[in-house]
Amino acid sequence: MNPVIMRIEAHDVRFPTSRTLDGSDAMNPNPDYSAAYCVLHTSDDRLCGHGLAFTIGRGTEIVVAAIEAIAPTVTGLTLDEIEGDLAGFWRRIVGDSQLRWLGPEKGVVHLAAAAIVNAVWDLLARRAGKPLWRYLADMTPAEIVAAIDFRHISDALDPGRARELLEARQPDKAARITRLLAEGHPAYTTSAGWLGYSDDKIEALAQDALADGWRALKMKVGRDMDDDVRRCRTLRRVLGNDALLMIDANQVWEVDEAIKWMQALAPFDPYWIEEPLSPDDILGHARVRQAVAPIRVATGEHCHNRVMFKQFLQADAIDVVQIDACRLGGVNEVLAVLLLAAQFGKPVCPHAGGVGLCEYVQHLSFFDAAAVAPDSEGRMIEHAGHLHEHFVDPIRIRAGRYLAPERPGFSVEMKRDSVVRYRFADGEAWRRASA
Repeated sequence: MNPVIMRIEAHDVRFPTSRTLDGSDAMNPNPDYSAAYCVLHTSDDRLCGHGLAFTIGRGTEIVVAAIEAIAPTVTGLTLDEIEGDLAGFWRRIVGDSQLRWLGPEKGVVHLAAAAIVNAVWDLLARRAGKPLWRYLADMTPAEIVAAIDFRHISDALDPGRARELLEARQPDKAARITRLLAEGHPAYTTSAGWLGYSDDKIEALAQDALADGWRALKMKVGRDMDDDVRRCRTLRRVLGNDALLMIDANQVWEVDEAIKWMQALAPFDPYWIEEPLSPDDILGHARVRQAVAPIRVATGEHCHNRVMFKQFLQADAIDVVQIDACRLGGVNEVLAVLLLAAQFGKPVCPHAGGVGLCEYVQHLSFFDAAAVAPDSEGRMIEHAGHLHEHFVDPIRIRAGRYLAPERPGFSVEMKRDSVVRYRFADGEAWRRASA
């Protein structure tokens, strides 16, 4: 079976989370979790691919327009063509000589490219009858390396070294997969600590999280230092001394401000500070990291390509690599960053605070754990407990761990009723809000 990609449909799907302040943080106080969602239709009516780029409301229509602009680049390709030259396919999508001017490999066009690239990987995994993580894990080291564009990162990681890293993990890969299937993957939850929640709500949600088996929680900080000290004190009292507490500033601080703020929060033993600065400030992160150690510095959800991650790692500016499944240019570029992290000995903890991101990144972490990472130390998947009911194959959580996805594909297919109801601005949810 060698289906042809015939057409792409794209939708602007928005969920009104600003009404409950789910997802609120210091930089984004009232997000409407949204997705530029695309469906790839093939010559086989039984086979479609699904992808999305996460957004937070206004502007989603721009990403949808970019998906439609990229669509002619992929329509007409067969799955065999793509599977036979995965790196070439990726370069075809991100390297359009006219669209590239709007990036290159960053911003709206890169988000749109990620949605399409991920939808193609969804197609390949569905055709193979495997969940995406297992489809990747069953690829040989040579096949994984052949899927990656090493341009602009070969000074830090070349194809030969990447293959060595993968081959070193081969002998115990089957045992790793068996363990992942039996035990799941460690995780932490962000759902208890959104910045817009009251202290009482944070305390109650943290207690519920502990009762459900979570032993690692994250809270948002950065609006007011006294508030943050009080909220950290509340959470640490609920969590006790054994559970991990991570904090996330969502890019709001200056370098000196971040250092001062973390000195105030250090008594609560935060495991990491996430996004303390502008996501582009590599040297600033290095300075903060040196000043706040042993508190770790984590970032990456706004690192727009593999080159940014290369420089963060070369500068020893971060302790935790936080890939985003659709800020990067889809699976191909994620593979490059997973291997860069392994080369520099840094754990990967994906960003998943957004609609569809948990469904996406579980596959990336399970593959990393099976075939790339040298060990499990410090590796967790973020969990946000919102909007999973809108997906055909939602995440499954047990006692603070993700269970391995089992259904074929990349798990981001939305229920048709949800797309219709929350499509902006003609869906019922938005018509009722306007009324």
